[in-house]
This record gives sequence, structure tokens and C-alpha cells, in this order.
Amino acid sequence: MIMTMVQAINQALAQEMERDDRIIVLGEDVGRNGGVFRATEGLFDRFGPDRVMDTPLAESGTIGASIGMTALGLRPVPEIQFMGFIYPAFNQIVSHVARLRNRTRGRFTVPLTLRTPYGAGVKALEHHSESTEALFCQIPGLTVVVPSSPYDAKGLLIASIRSDDPVIFLEPTKLYRAEKQDVPEEPYEVPLRLAAVVREGKDLTIVAWGAMVPVARQAADAAQAEGVGAEIVDLRTLSPMDRETIITSVKKTGRALIVHEAPKTCGLGAEIAATIGESALLSLLGPVMRVTGQDITVPLPKSEDRYYPGPERVLGAIRKLMEV
Repeated sequence: MIMTMVQAINQALAQEMERDDRIIVLGEDVGRNGGVFRATEGLFDRFGPDRVMDTPLAESGTIGASIGMTALGLRPVPEIQFMGFIYPAFNQIVSHVARLRNRTRGRFTVPLTLRTPYGAGVKALEHHSESTEALFCQIPGLTVVVPSSPYDAKGLLIASIRSDDPVIFLEPTKLYRAEKQDVPEEPYEVPLRLAAVVREGKDLTIVAWGAMVPVARQAADAAQAEGVGAEIVDLRTLSPMDRETIITSVKKTGRALIVHEAPKTCGLGAEIAATIGESALLSLLGPVMRVTGQDITVPLPKSEDRYYPGPERVLGAIRKLMEV
């Protein structure tokens, strides 16, 4: 069935709710309105207000209530309307969601999948365009997942909901309706903690995730016309990271370029670069490079294109790496 990413997410939610009546969807406007991006459209009519709940404008309360639900044996899927609104709930996520298994020595888990749209590229305001995934990758106990295609979105979300560990599921706003893809009608899982080589190449490795994967593809296509074969590793699960796939690719190509839209300083790209330095240094033919967002708050719409990494910037980095 041909569908967009947001349609694939909606189908995953519906099929999992049909399969398991312990699954509860909650968040701001997820019920009658179907979510600000319509990711939960139709779920309220199908499953009713006891399983699809509109919540107050209180993100900490939404996550706190979700933690309580897990203690009662439920499997909540809370939605934070935009990633920039997640910070009031940060204490709940860090102090309780991520730690409860360790705190109780395994007697309790938090099978919670927190969904939130994230990222720039749609000319929204600050707080509506945040890409601060590195904050959550730093927290032990959390699995952080980012799809880059409709197929992966459905399979990764189903795998996340079925996981007994808490998952932060980040949905790239720019990709919600950017492309359509053939997605199986039946439920399926895409394994967590496993990156994917989405394009083979021999000259350099591009590591990307979310909305930066299509950007990397466009740059790789342009580089191919110049005789450069770029391999693309889609991380998919940011934490715990599939380091083996990254290192295997870099040892093959000898060059590494990391692309993310978050600010450069202390972004996840720095961790990936350090991993490459530790495990593939002698295979490198040049420095590990990064193409990222700027170290500023996401600007107002007229300036967003100056902030957002595009194919031209990635292609420029590819050319520079190949000159080394």
C-alpha cells in the first residue's frame, strides 16, 4: 500500500491498539482533532476516549501519568506535540522513565513509547523546529529512534511499542508527507538498535538519520555524477547506537562525513566522530567531517534555509574530503 510517513505511523498505532488493548494513546489534541499533524486521526472514533485521551497543556503531567499507567500494566504511547515542548517533561523522563528498571533492580519496567515530531525544514517557529536528540542519547535507559522513510516509520514504531524498554520516538516533521512508499498492510517490525546501509559506495561514508537521509541521498547522487561513490548509513536507532555498521563502512571507504540538523557543538556527530577515531583511525584517508545546523536557536522562517543543512553543503563537504 502506497502511503506517506504520517499515514504509516497512523496505521502502526491503529494496528497495535487493535492487537493489544493495554495500549493507550494520550497527548494534546490527539483525540477528536487527530493530532496537529493528523498522526492519530481516526483513532478516537475507533477506540474511544478511554484509550485515546486528550491531555491538558502540561507535558510533565502527560509523562507522569504515563509512568503511572505502566505501573498498572498498561503500555502508553504519549505524544508531545512538538519536540520543543518536551523540556517541561525532561525531569520525568530522566528521573523516572529512564531509571525505574535500574531503581527497582528489574522488578518494574516502563514500556512507554514517547512520540514527538521534531526538526526544522517546514518554516515553523522556534520550539516547533527543535532537533535536540543528543540530550536523550546521553541518558542511560532510553532508546532513541528516528525513522527516515514510511516503511521504517511503521516497522520501527511497532517494534518500539512492543519493546519493554522506554523509547523516545522522534518523527521528522519535514518527512511526514515528503514522499510516498510501498508499505506492507500487515504489521511488521524493523529491528531496533540496527543501522541500515541505504546506499552502497566505495569512496566515503555518510552517516545520517531522519530528514538528513534524503538530503544525503541528493548529495550522493550529485557526487556520483562527479565520479564519487558515497555510501549512506542511516542510523535509525541513535541510542544505543549500531557502531559496528558505522565502523565497517568507514573501514571500507576510508572517509567519513556525518550529517545532522542539530547544532554542531556536542551534537551526536561528535560521538560518532570519536567512535570512528577510536575504532577506524588507521583506515582514514582524511579527517572526519561534519555538516550540521548552526550553534544558534532555530531562526525565524526567512532565515531557516541558512540554518538548515542542504544537499549543496553536503556536496561541498564531499568534494573537500575527496581532495584530501
